[in-house]
Amino acid sequence: MIVLCLCGGIGKRMFPLTEDKFLLNFLGKTLLEHQLDMAVQSGLRRFIIVANPVNISRIKNLTKQYPDTEFNFVVQEKPLGIANALENARLLLKDELLIVNPNDVFENPAYSALLTARKKEKAAAYITGRQVRSYFPGGYLVVNEDGKLTGIQEKPGAGREPSDMVNILVHLHTDPEALLQYISKVITTEDDVYERAIDAMCRDRRPIQVVPYNGAWTPIKYPWHVLDVARHFLDRTAPYTAPDARISQNAVIDGKVIIAEGVRILENAVIRGPVYIGKNAVIGNSTLVRTYSHIGANCVVGFGTEIKESYVGEGTQFHMNYAGDSVIGARCSFGAGTITANWRFDTRTVRVNISGSPVDTGRDKMGAFIGDDCRTGINVSIMPGVRIGNNALIYPHINLTNDVAANTIVHSQSIP
Repeated sequence: MIVLCLCGGIGKRMFPLTEDKFLLNFLGKTLLEHQLDMAVQSGLRRFIIVANPVNISRIKNLTKQYPDTEFNFVVQEKPLGIANALENARLLLKDELLIVNPNDVFENPAYSALLTARKKEKAAAYITGRQVRSYFPGGYLVVNEDGKLTGIQEKPGAGREPSDMVNILVHLHTDPEALLQYISKVITTEDDVYERAIDAMCRDRRPIQVVPYNGAWTPIKYPWHVLDVARHFLDRTAPYTAPDARISQNAVIDGKVIIAEGVRILENAVIRGPVYIGKNAVIGNSTLVRTYSHIGANCVVGFGTEIKESYVGEGTQFHMNYAGDSVIGARCSFGAGTITANWRFDTRTVRVNISGSPVDTGRDKMGAFIGDDCRTGINVSIMPGVRIGNNALIYPHINLTNDVAANTIVHSQSIP
């Protein structure tokens, strides 16, 4: 059996984050590494990675750490979807095929359930499905009383769901060549060729078994989902303090805290877990880092700063700041007094502008989304749900209420 990892796409809804979702770092490893670890633990040793021209070199380097594991690589020149990725890898699809989206976070039972179903009952394909309680912007599975798939509906819209079971892209195909033949017959202008091919297989009564999965599942569709992924890993990781970490006797470490190599925690710092502190980070005097915060390597959380339930990329520096429920990129620098507001005065849930339309995060506590290499001056206020693109510079005393494009200088309340 071959595992095909779909790493060639781009996150259209993830601004200001420009890093591939599966290359985001959690607990010192990229999400792709976490996914490969889990697959190898499930006994899977043969992989095809469909990458794009930009990320292929980095992915190849990451896979060097897996001995006794076979990797083949295919470049998908343009992000044209699942079907195009399969067609690019066609010459390598010589065995049963397990298709995985590494941007979704799930657990080992998703693999074991699929492999067990394959042994019990013969089918053309086995598709992982999970019941949901509220609308999810993805594919919905239509399933008959025998557990067989009768169709897939992509993003039907809230209130128009054909079932309560969504499609998780952990799919096992016993005959990849037959799948490719169905793909070649699809005519559509939408990015749903793969799903339409599956629908055609259903119409031709090729048996497709839906395998229920009830474990943890955290898809990354929008930038705030990064906080859910951080929570997922923090909940499932034991506390740890690296032997070479230097922690002041006057610091307070409370609850589950993971402290990586080279970390320094200074006098009167308070860390209340679950929290992750990355390699060589410095947690300064009189700081507070609390529940479900994820601090990247080489960060400096300077004097008087509070960070609450936020994801912070590598090398970012704070000094007398507040970051609440925010996603912050790498190598940012915040002037004293910069804060991210995370609570609306009207107490309503925070909405974020995605592709020109407001999307409800479903959260009453939601801060900012800040790209890599951003800088703010002193006393900058960033309102809930605001997005700031890479390399933006925000002048002192700005009250930021609107999104900021990448490479922009904001020197007044009026944003260019």
